[in-house]
Amino acid sequence: MKTTITPRVRTLVLLFLAVVGMLFAGAGTASAHAALTGSDPSSGVVVNKAPTQVSLTFSEKVATNADSLRVLNPKGKRVDVGKPSNISGTTYSVQIRSGLPDGTYTVAWQVVSADSHPVGGAFTFSIGSPSKTTVSASAEQDVGGGLVGGLYGFGRYMSYAGFIVMVGGAAFVLACWQRGAGVRALQRLVVSGWVSLTAATLWLLLIRGSYTTSGKFGDIFDLNLLGQVLQTKTGAALVSRLLLLAAAALFIAVLFGAYDKREDEEKRDLTFGLAIGGGVVAAGLAASWALAEHASTGLQPGIAMPVDVVHLLAVAAWLGGLSALLVSLYRAPADNPVGRAAVQRFSRLAFGSVVALVATGVYQSWRQLGSWSAFTDTGYGQLLLVKIGLVALLVGIASISRRWTGRLADTNTAETLTVVEETAAAEEREPEKEHATASAKAVDSSAKASVTVTDSKAADSTAVGAPAEADSAASASTASGDSKRAAQLARQQAAVDTTRQKRLRDADPNLFGLRRSVLAEAAVAVVVLAVTTALTTTEPGRTEEDAKAAKASSSSSSSSSSGALTLDMSFDTGGTDGKGVIRVDIDPARVGGNEMHVYVQRPNGRAFDVPEVKVAFTLAAKKIGPLPVTPDRITTGHWAANGIQIPMAGDWKISVTVRTSDIDQTTVDKNAQIG
Repeated sequence: MKTTITPRVRTLVLLFLAVVGMLFAGAGTASAHAALTGSDPSSGVVVNKAPTQVSLTFSEKVATNADSLRVLNPKGKRVDVGKPSNISGTTYSVQIRSGLPDGTYTVAWQVVSADSHPVGGAFTFSIGSPSKTTVSASAEQDVGGGLVGGLYGFGRYMSYAGFIVMVGGAAFVLACWQRGAGVRALQRLVVSGWVSLTAATLWLLLIRGSYTTSGKFGDIFDLNLLGQVLQTKTGAALVSRLLLLAAAALFIAVLFGAYDKREDEEKRDLTFGLAIGGGVVAAGLAASWALAEHASTGLQPGIAMPVDVVHLLAVAAWLGGLSALLVSLYRAPADNPVGRAAVQRFSRLAFGSVVALVATGVYQSWRQLGSWSAFTDTGYGQLLLVKIGLVALLVGIASISRRWTGRLADTNTAETLTVVEETAAAEEREPEKEHATASAKAVDSSAKASVTVTDSKAADSTAVGAPAEADSAASASTASGDSKRAAQLARQQAAVDTTRQKRLRDADPNLFGLRRSVLAEAAVAVVVLAVTTALTTTEPGRTEEDAKAAKASSSSSSSSSSGALTLDMSFDTGGTDGKGVIRVDIDPARVGGNEMHVYVQRPNGRAFDVPEVKVAFTLAAKKIGPLPVTPDRITTGHWAANGIQIPMAGDWKISVTVRTSDIDQTTVDKNAQIG
C-alpha cells in the first residue's frame, strides 16, 4: 500500500527543516554574555618593563581552566606560567615568565560566562617597542561556533521542544481531556517529547566539553572533558535533568497505564495525585534551565529564577497543549473524538498561560534590557522585538481559535458530530456484515467444492494408483488464496474507515475551522521556539550596554597604542538650550608637549556653536595645578590648542568649562592616566 504525505504534514515538515536550517546558518560565533571590560597591560600599549602578570577584568564572574588565559611571544610560544586565578571580584590573572625580551605579545583568552555561554578574544601589547608576530590576534575568537556550535544549538532547540511537548501534552490530558489518555496518537506525542528531551540532554552533556573549549568535533568523545563538565554548574543541571526525567518516565507510565484503565469515577482520585507529582517534576525540569542560564546571574537572580520557571511552565502549557490539541483534532479515533468540553477547557488553560507569559515576559525584558534604547541598539533587543511580534501573531490566531470554540459551544457541534459518527458507523456495519456473510458463504462453497474435488481425486487416485500428495497440494493452494484475499479485504476496509473518519471530521465547518486555526498556531509556535532558543544564546542588552560603557571608561582612562586619549563628557548649563556633549582628544597623552582638540556637540550629534571653552589640568596627588589652557576656535563646535606641557605622569583631572550664553556656563571633569 502506498503511503501519501498530506499537504499539511508536508508544510510542517518543511517549516521545521527551514527553522533548523536557520539555526545552523546562524550558528557562527556564539554571542557572549560576559564581556572584557579592561586589562593590564591594556590592549595595544607599549610598556618599558616586562610585567610579571597579565590580568583581565570582565563584566561578570567567569569560569576558567588551565588554558583560559594564554600569553604568546612573537613566535607563538606560550610564556604564561601556572593556572589563571581570580585575584579580586571579576578580575583574573596569570603569571608570565621573567626576563621577557622586547617585542609584541599576544594575550588569548577563552572563558565561560556565569550563564554557561563561552566567550573568547585576543589582544596584543608590546615590551620596549612593537615587533612582527606570527600570532593572529583577532578581536573575537570563534568560540561556540562552527559545526560543534551548530550541533549544540540544535540540541538546545530539541531539549526545549521535548520539554514543551511532554509537559504540555500531559497537562492537556490531565486538565482538559482525560479520555485522551487512551488515544494512541497522544501517547506517542508525549512519549516522543520525553525521548527528545532525554536524548538532547545526553547529547548536550556529551558535546559541552568541546563546545566550551576547543570546538573540535573529535573532542566530543573526550572523557576528560566530560569529567570537567560534570564539575561545572551546567553539568550538574544536566545531570539533575536526567534524574528528573527518570521520574517523568514513571509519571508517563502511570498516566497512560493505570490511569487510562480506571473508570471515570476512579480517575478523579488519581488525577489530583498525578497533577501534584507531575507539577513538581515539571517545575524541577524548568528549574534545571533557570539555575544554569540567564536567570541565575545578573540583576535580582533570587526573583528572576522563580519567574523563569513560571515562564517556561506557561510556555509548555500553552504550546505543548496546543500540539496535543492539534494531534487530537487530526488523529483521535471516531469512537473517541475530542469533545467540545475538552476544547473549552484548553481554551481557558491557554488564556491563563498567556497572561502568565505576558507578566513574566515584561519582567524578563526589563531585567535583560534595562532601557528602551536597548530594543533597537542591541542584538538581544532586536531579536526580542521579533519574538514579541511573533507572539502577538500567535495570540491573534489563538483568538480566532477561541471564536471557533465558541461556535462549537453555541451549536453543540461536537456532540452532534459524535452522534453522526456513531450513526454512520452503525449504518456502515450492516453492509459490512452482509459482505462478511457473503464472503463466508463463498469460502464455504469453495471449501465444499474443494472437498468434492478431493474426494473425486481420491477415488480416481485409488483406481489408477495416483500419489496421495496431490490432494494435500490442492488444499494448501486453496487456503493460501483465501488468506491473501482476506488480507486484501482488511487493507481495503482500513482505507475505507480512514476515509470515512476524515470525511466526517471535515463535514462540520466549525470543527474544520478550528483544526485549521490550531494548525496555523502550531506553525507559528515552531518559529517562536526557534527565536526563543536564539535569545538564550544572545548577550542580554543590559550586559552589552554595560560592557560598552565599561570599555569606553577604560579606554578613556588609559592611553592607546598611538598614545592618543579621548574623553567624552556630557554637560548642562541650565539654560533653554544648554545641553550637549564635549569630546576632548589629547595626543600623544604623554609627558611633554601635547596637542588637544575639543569638540562640542548637541545631544543629536550636530556641532554646538558655543562662545567660549576653557580647559584645566590638575594632578591632585602631586598638588600640581590647575594648569589652565584656553584653546582657539577652529570652526563651529571645534576648538584646539598645541604645545600643552604635561610635567609628569599620573592620574590627571581634566576640567572643561563651557559657556553657552552670557550667563549660562558649567564645568565638567574626568580623570585620565597621562604619561
